[in-house]
Amino acid sequence: MSTSAPRFTCHGCGARVSTDTSLPFACPQARPDDDIDHLLVPEEGDAVFAPGPEDDPFLRYRTLLSPYRLARAAGLSDQAWVDLVGALDRRLIAVDGKGFRVTPMTEQPALAQAIGCAGPLWVKNETGNVSGSHKARHLMGVMLYLRVLAAARLPLAEGLPARRLAIASCGNAALAAAVVARAAEWPLDVFIPPDASPAVVARLADLGAGVTVCERKPGETGDPCVTAFRAAVRAGALPFGVQGPDNGLAVEGARTLAFEIAEMLAKAGRDPGTVLVQVGGGALASALAQGLAIAAQAGALARLPRLVPVQTEGCAPLARAFDKGAGLDLAAAARTRSRFMWAWETTPHSLAHGILDDETYDWLEILKGVRASGGEVVVVDEPTVVRAHRLATAHTTIPVSATGTAGLAGLLAKPVELGPVTILFSGADR
Repeated sequence: MSTSAPRFTCHGCGARVSTDTSLPFACPQARPDDDIDHLLVPEEGDAVFAPGPEDDPFLRYRTLLSPYRLARAAGLSDQAWVDLVGALDRRLIAVDGKGFRVTPMTEQPALAQAIGCAGPLWVKNETGNVSGSHKARHLMGVMLYLRVLAAARLPLAEGLPARRLAIASCGNAALAAAVVARAAEWPLDVFIPPDASPAVVARLADLGAGVTVCERKPGETGDPCVTAFRAAVRAGALPFGVQGPDNGLAVEGARTLAFEIAEMLAKAGRDPGTVLVQVGGGALASALAQGLAIAAQAGALARLPRLVPVQTEGCAPLARAFDKGAGLDLAAAARTRSRFMWAWETTPHSLAHGILDDETYDWLEILKGVRASGGEVVVVDEPTVVRAHRLATAHTTIPVSATGTAGLAGLLAKPVELGPVTILFSGADR
């Protein structure tokens, strides 16, 4: 393993950040209105796809995580990492009743028959994960980085505990952040819309999070929660959200989900087929695109699975960018962001409310994955969103929300003719 600290590179401007001397959150070269799509992406270095035997993904795939590589470069032992992860895991169990474990991925023949899917239909079930969705994976990676800075006594750690964490979210991400922050005993501010679930708001209060409700003003474009969150970060808060441009580390933690999928597909011994994934802000699909590419490049998969992001017709900025970018150089697109990605013009509505982000913040990494895999972006209408949730709850025992079944809605709208299909159920029905 390399003894140098891992680096992140901005895919828009090429700026490089070393994780031992700079926080790999927002690109340091980003400037207001420069029209560059700034996003820090981890450089892989000499990391290889060699899963360990552990059931905790942050132990099993630790050599692929930049916080682990930073820990080793800073002089911490492998056991020190195990201890850091174990300590947080015990606190997560105390707070939420569960820690991180490899989540189930099983064939669902009854659901496949009900929708007329000929090939094997795999469902990766994240509803039993920490806080009830995949979102905590993103934030565990960020928290482990902060823990490594402190444990290694790096200069970057100075003053960080005095700064509050901040996140913008309508539900699952807020709960995930609150659980991880409570486990780490770190104060958190959450910026949520007025229509956030009362159950979510109550749980946030139970977890000790500071909650700010952000009303959408007449004529305002863009998510007011994200606007308030970014103002808090400018005032000194640490970005603890799942928008990649605000925190490059947030995407990396959810790569563990892609690694688990890759292992299961490889174990099944079949063509990896197609992976459909619901997309709002885009961090999940970005993590899948990057993680599956790492597994395929390492030979763990026969080829890169075909990646199919799914959005609702009520809010589909990624699909719009996909159409506008057809045939164009994506590296050039990164330098003219406003031609491809901007806030959805109307107030979005859908039963799958968790993917109604005004912008797909991680759009470019997703489109790279779609292109590389021969995939496409699918937009579904509201009746299909409703039907997918009804079918999922009728033909599986998974307590998943309509947001979590939006990938299934994409399969209903655009059936896959050949090969196995993998969809993700993430977000417990509350």
